[in-house]
This record gives sequence, C-alpha cells and structure tokens, in this order.
Amino acid sequence: MLMREQQNIIIPEQEPLPTDRAVAALRKAIQAYDPSAVNRSPALSIFRQRVLPADPLIWLFRQSVFPRVFWMNREKDCTLAGIGSADWIRHEAEGSNSDSFDLLVRTLSEKDPAVRYIGGFRFNNMERQDETWSAFPSFSFVLPLVLYAEERDGSWLSCHLFVKEGEDSGRKKTVLLQTLEALDLKADAAIPEMPLLKQVSCIPDRKLWVEGCRKALGLFASGEMDKIMLARRTVLEFGSSFSPLLYLIRYPYPRNATFRFCYEPMENHAFISFTPERLYRRDGQMILTEALAGTCLKESMNGNDFHASEILLNSEKDIREHGFVKEAIFRALQPVSSSVEMEQNLRVLQLNRLAHLYTCCKATLKPEYSSDSTVLSVLHPTPAVGGVPKNEAMQHILDLEPFCRGWYAAPVGWISRDSAEFAVGIRSALVSEEFTNLYSGAGLVEGSDPDLEWDEIEQKIGDLMAIARGSHE
Repeated sequence: MLMREQQNIIIPEQEPLPTDRAVAALRKAIQAYDPSAVNRSPALSIFRQRVLPADPLIWLFRQSVFPRVFWMNREKDCTLAGIGSADWIRHEAEGSNSDSFDLLVRTLSEKDPAVRYIGGFRFNNMERQDETWSAFPSFSFVLPLVLYAEERDGSWLSCHLFVKEGEDSGRKKTVLLQTLEALDLKADAAIPEMPLLKQVSCIPDRKLWVEGCRKALGLFASGEMDKIMLARRTVLEFGSSFSPLLYLIRYPYPRNATFRFCYEPMENHAFISFTPERLYRRDGQMILTEALAGTCLKESMNGNDFHASEILLNSEKDIREHGFVKEAIFRALQPVSSSVEMEQNLRVLQLNRLAHLYTCCKATLKPEYSSDSTVLSVLHPTPAVGGVPKNEAMQHILDLEPFCRGWYAAPVGWISRDSAEFAVGIRSALVSEEFTNLYSGAGLVEGSDPDLEWDEIEQKIGDLMAIARGSHE
C-alpha cells in the first residue's frame, strides 16, 4: 500500500485491478485507516485504485446512490462518473453572476487542490427562478463520494473521505464503506427502452417565436444591439418517469465532437448537455477558449462535410455572427491577460447534423487575475449564448424569452483550486420525472430569418428528439 502523506492519498495496489477486486482493495484500505489520526480540520483522505478499463457511463447507470454526475470532454480523454457526496458547495440566493463566481472560488481556496468538484451555475443569477429549476440553485458543485475516472494516465476508482470540524469521522468512514458495499459491479446492464412519448409542445410556439425575433431585429435596426441569442424550450411528456442517463447511453452519435454533462442531484431529476462549445480550460495561468458561432444545417446536403464547410466559409451572415463572438472574447481577455493569441483563420467544427464556424484562442493570465472567478466573469456569457453588447443582451433575453433559462447556456464542468474546465451548457435537457424540457437557441444578427432560425433549433435538438422517440433518424 502506498500513502502520500502530504495529500493523504492512499493507493492500495500498484497494478490495475478488475473493478470488483479494486473495490475490495479500497474497502480493506479504508477499514484499516484511522481518520481521527489526521490532525487538521477539515480533513480529506483520498483512496485511489487503478482499474482495468470499463464503461464509466454503464457503471454510473447501475448505481443507485445520489447525486450522480457525469462529464466527458470533447476530446474524450477525460471522463468522470461520480456518485454520492463527500462534499457539496451550493449557493441558493439570487445576485450577480460575478458574486456567485467569487463565492465559489473563495470556498475552493480552502479545499484540497488534489480534487475536482463537478457541477454548474445558473445562466443569469439575477433572473427569478421558477419551479421547473427548483433542484438547481445559483450554483452547485459536488465532490463525489466515489469517482470513476478515465484519463490519459489510465482508469481510476477513487473514494473521498471528507471530515469537517465537529463531524464524526467514524460515521463518515462507515457511510463510505456502506456506499462501496452497495455498488453494483456487474460489467453490463440491461438498458431499458425510452417510455412512450405522449406529447410535444414549444415555448414559445412558432408564431410567438417569429414575433420575438422581429423585436430583436428591431434592436439591430435601431443600433441598440449587434447580436443576440434567443432560445426555445421544447416540453416533452412521457408515459412514465425514467433515468435521465438514458439520454447519454442512447445518444446515437458517440463519436460526435461534443462535451457530455449530467448533473442528477436526486433520482430522475437531472440537467444534461451535449454541447459542442468549450467555455474555457484553465491550467494555472494558461487559458484555452474558443469562439463557436455560425451554423450550417446539413440536412439539405445529405450530411456532406465538405459542402457544409464551403457554405459556412462563404456565408457573410455567419462570418459576421462569428466575428462578433471572436472579437468580444479577444477584448474580454485583453485586460486580464499578459498575452492573447487568437487564431486568424476560421475553422469548421463538424457535427452529425450541423457544422459551426470555430476559432481557437489561447491566453496567459496576469498573476493577479489567475483565478476562475475572473475568467468566468469576463467570458460568461459569450456572445454565442448572450449577445453584443453583453449587459444589454442579458436584459433583452429576460424581456424576450417567456421562460427561465436556469442552468441552460451556463458554465458546466469541473473545477479545482489550480485548474478547471467548463463547457457552455447548450443543446441541453432538464429531466424531471416523466417530463423533459429541451433547450436550444439561435444566434440572431441583422438579416436573420426567424423561420430559418426556428428550423436551426429543430436541428440542434434533433439528436435528443431522436432518443426521445426511440429512433436514430
């Protein structure tokens, strides 16, 4: 058994083990461990065992401990599947987004730098929340009790024993052992079919959508706005409740260039996102971000990637829309960075139904600004999901959209003291028992056609609708 005293990391066996043997080794190590011997408070002890590769999503689906969380980055070299709560950082009150970001980072500054908290924020914490989002507060991040991770250095099963001042360390140890004992370790799972989809409705409907878009176009004509993203909520009613993880398991395009995110704080209540858009990745002072805006529908060209690229790279409207996003990100990063490197040439990100204009950006933060609260404040919301100018767009979204965005289009991902990765929570679903609310939007600039933007949203939710209908059409 290897123990790293400086971070209290215990590794029972050096060789990768099958999952059942890994759990047995972790249980033995935890049983032999005396948490009261750690003379600091709060105290975090991490038990990690390398495991032979398995399917993290199927592993997560088999477990019945909540919360359940899932994250996969777009490159598919970081997958996190967690259950239970060793520690939870949550904030319920309304207020400014920057206050929420500051509070989370201040709280994390007191945490162990070796662990990652997984969760998300509200899009606009000044927005009055409705009952639909009652399980999803201003922000919520969890350190899983048990975490299955697949990364470049292999697959790991980790347990987190976190004891705050005044807590009974023996009881916390017992809870962790009981969680390991309750794990379902079968290698596969019988995946149920989706229940019958009974009804579909849209908020706003097409008529009101066109009216809202025309109001936005009026803002462009008056010179008040350059760009705004308006969203639509599609309400699905099923014949019965079901596991939200079925959306991820039955996703018909596993190789698609998207981030996958699921936050299920309680059974059958979850926020899910299949987003192509990275908000940023931070490692110390280094930032990787991107502009992703400008969309081409492949349906009319039989899914031909080459033609989609040709259309986007020669579309004045899409290049103009992308330019607003690119320029806004560059300007936002300049005051807080010692260097900002924005790609000059446009690229095209290919998805199964869509293609997007894409530009990568790298920045080095100034030492005094090298915190996630700074990066979140300057980047969220990007013009791709908010608008230009930023503050005016936030207010117009409140005025024009007849629903609460909640966590839709907000930062979702993982964060630690020294690094973080957040995606933009678009192409998303809020699951609540037998109801699913799909959220997607379209970027409007001068010259946008409201009917074409409606069709674009239909394509953006097409993958989720195919799952809901039990087809991959």
